[in-house]
Amino acid sequence: MPKGELQWIIPDGYIPPDSSGRLESHESICVLNLNREDVTVTVNAFFEDREPLLGMETTVPGQRTKHIRTASLQAEGRLIPKGVPYAMEVVSSGPVYVQYSRLDSTQAENALMSVMAYPVKD
Repeated sequence: MPKGELQWIIPDGYIPPDSSGRLESHESICVLNLNREDVTVTVNAFFEDREPLLGMETTVPGQRTKHIRTASLQAEGRLIPKGVPYAMEVVSSGPVYVQYSRLDSTQAENALMSVMAYPVKD
């Protein structure tokens, strides 16, 4: 029996524009694929003041996890900009679990946030 969902929503995306100290500010999507087959994961980014950035793809092998830095995602040569609020839709070709994390090291007191994405159930 496949485990997970096909669509996940992350309403609060934001790549901190600056870093201080040794840790780089970043955010990641952690995708867990408990099934035997590889899955294609597509990330779509939605913004307040610009057109969406659609179709950013990666593969998560069967029975593996993959930590995807959102700053590395791109479609048609475009990246998700730093310092700009946005939201994400994560769609996969097979059921997965999705967690979102952000490390903000813009000041000496680092902040780390990690939450499960919202699963969309049909």
